[in-house]
Amino acid sequence: MKYRTIGTDPTTRREVSVLALGAMLFGSMTDEKTSFAVLDRYVEAGGNFIDTSDNYAFWVDGSQGGHSEKLLGRWLRSRGIGNEVVVATKLGARPLAPGTSYTDNPEGLSAKVIREAAERSRERLGVERLDLLYAHIEDSTVPLQETVEGFAELVAEGTVGLLGASNHAVWRVERARAVAAAAGLPGYEILQYQHSHLRPRTDIPTELFPDGSLGGASGELLGYLRAEPALTLVAYSPLLGGAYARQDKPLAPDYDHPGTPARLAVLRDVAEETGASVNQVVLAWQIGGELPVIPLAGASSVAQLEENLAAVELELTPDQRARLDAAH
Repeated sequence: MKYRTIGTDPTTRREVSVLALGAMLFGSMTDEKTSFAVLDRYVEAGGNFIDTSDNYAFWVDGSQGGHSEKLLGRWLRSRGIGNEVVVATKLGARPLAPGTSYTDNPEGLSAKVIREAAERSRERLGVERLDLLYAHIEDSTVPLQETVEGFAELVAEGTVGLLGASNHAVWRVERARAVAAAAGLPGYEILQYQHSHLRPRTDIPTELFPDGSLGGASGELLGYLRAEPALTLVAYSPLLGGAYARQDKPLAPDYDHPGTPARLAVLRDVAEETGASVNQVVLAWQIGGELPVIPLAGASSVAQLEENLAAVELELTPDQRARLDAAH
């Protein structure tokens, strides 16, 4: 396994594996035995960066979520695992009532919610401190100052380590970081967005993002990372839910544009040259790139995890990397 540092403050920064494990469906779609087997193998291979959220996976049974955090808590206790594994979770998108959704009834990012939701997550996970806590989605109904101060209070109390933001407009991330910096408070250092080798359109409105998708890592976000070297991008859904490899998993409509065939072609060429799978090429491209990107990949079986783990050791040549970067 290889590692990189996330965060800048010596009291909260962590060394994490360059491949993060997504636990979104653990305890719901993926049963406990399988989930434990995947987690055990990941740690055995040197992995130490696991991602979840307080609302995973509410959509499976119409609940408010918590399945994944609860399962991770049981696994951590049963294995006697402590500070050596970094567990990241998120708040802000938990439905306020069963049968509703974060699109119409989210918990939001008020100071009260931040404190209460973080406490619930610590209880479910069975930990004294949340290593990394994200603001999961935007909340334009709450002043940024309140959100920033709400997160900072938990860091000051020692119940939260690093702070992150997911699925926010870049300008709101920067504004929140500026508010924090002006007040001498900790701000967002880890950004989680959907990012893969194929590039989605970002101008397609959705129910949650009427101005276009904020989930994808746009050129603006990547430029922001270049300008702010202290930031790290955690790239969720790097393998597009299996669409690179499975005929029964078609690409989303966001990828129906002229750039997709060219980038798919070079991915397949490099996979043939290296003897690796397309999935492994995508992960290796992210892990070894110039920007600080940590792919966050889920796995519903140990076999899937093994394929992902092998990508950590896949070294792309400068020519291969240049071709992957340039395709459009």
